[in-house]
Amino acid sequence: MKTLSKVGTGLFVIYVLYAFSFGVLIFYFHQYFECTYANQNEVERFWGEEVSQDRVVLVDDRYEAGIARIHMIDTAQHTLTISYYTIHPGQSSDIFFSRIISAADRGVQVRVLLDGLFHNLKGNRKEILYSLSYHPGIELKFYEPFDMFRPWTWNNRLHDKLIIADQELAMIGGRNIGDKYFAPDGYEGASNDRDVIIINTDTANSKESVINDMKNYFEYVWNHDFSKYPLSQLTKAKEEVGKKTLSDFRRYTEIGGGLEYQDIDWIERSLPTNKITFIHNPIDRLNKEPWVWYEITRLMKKAEKSIFIQSPYIIPTNKMLNHIDENDITAKEIVILTNSLAATPNKLAFSGYLRYRDTIANSSVKLFEYQGPTESLHTKTYVFDSRISLIGSFNLDPRSTYLSTESMVVIDSEELANNLERKINNHLKYDSLKVKVDGEYYKNPMVVEEHVPFSKAIITRGLSIFMRFFEFML
Repeated sequence: MKTLSKVGTGLFVIYVLYAFSFGVLIFYFHQYFECTYANQNEVERFWGEEVSQDRVVLVDDRYEAGIARIHMIDTAQHTLTISYYTIHPGQSSDIFFSRIISAADRGVQVRVLLDGLFHNLKGNRKEILYSLSYHPGIELKFYEPFDMFRPWTWNNRLHDKLIIADQELAMIGGRNIGDKYFAPDGYEGASNDRDVIIINTDTANSKESVINDMKNYFEYVWNHDFSKYPLSQLTKAKEEVGKKTLSDFRRYTEIGGGLEYQDIDWIERSLPTNKITFIHNPIDRLNKEPWVWYEITRLMKKAEKSIFIQSPYIIPTNKMLNHIDENDITAKEIVILTNSLAATPNKLAFSGYLRYRDTIANSSVKLFEYQGPTESLHTKTYVFDSRISLIGSFNLDPRSTYLSTESMVVIDSEELANNLERKINNHLKYDSLKVKVDGEYYKNPMVVEEHVPFSKAIITRGLSIFMRFFEFML
């Protein structure tokens, strides 16, 4: 028994060293492959000279974001294409799945692509996995499922958040599916985010719509070797569980569970655009060539008047900054809004930000921190010269830059950009504080500096010391 125990301990130690070497350290040394992307895609392509067939609706309100998803799913006639990083247990996910099943029941072809590690269809929620796999009108795949013997795959995560209904409507943003993303006022731990809905007003000419590019991207990821069906077949017992779960979801819809359908005239609420361009990271393992970051840095260089950045995490590592010389940024006003320590739910990410916080505050950048305290910001938005806006899944950190799939839309629309700037300025005025060069806050009579629990402050600062050696993973 002692010999077996020693052998077991030895094998465990070897595995931990193997996993650490090929699941963590390899990302420090690995260099991404540079292709011709930057040369083939000029930044000037983001501007349009005429009014586009694509219009947009900005969706910030949490409750409205849930209603918008229900409407898109309930009005789909032919196809529903859905891609998400994570789906948290709760009422929101029950509504989401019940509506998807209703759509499939009426003949809509539904495909759902979820991240292979953080999909949350595990344990007791496997019954949902069985129900979706059993339904003839639904296909489900996981992107890069967990493989304990290939730790280099663990950080290749699907971070996209997309819904495409037919060829007419698409939604992209930063929200996952979970109660905190659609919660009413007063919900402890609510996450404030942003979606943009794109309306193709000329379905007879769908190839000219950005929705076509989004759909082609989904097809590419869906058919990629990294995306797998979670079950090759269902056993009889799993089929029975799947059928029962389908019945439960159908009954949930019949009794009016959750949010109710509301008729929405998207065109009436929409804003015009000159052009919308879809951008994304490459689909590679290990470090990816930073395609989205390329575009953001080139737009920074191009901006003359203003740059507004809203991201839940700000971790501008030296490797990221190698793609841009600060002397190339000549915009007169640069504003960054991120979470404060009081507001952030992500201590690891904030620990990485702490290393750069004073440097940013000592630069020409106006750095603001959202105070919360019961809510946090999860929004990823970039606005340049009150005309070009980016909305999607990309956080300003190394993980979004080099590791995860990320997707954004670049929108040329003065109306949308001005709308976004108003929303960001409202945050700056009513619930955020500007950071001084010494790390303290400027006073704002409209905003109270929120208290940070001692334990949270100590843990985060301790993590900052340790995580500086692993910031390439944050």
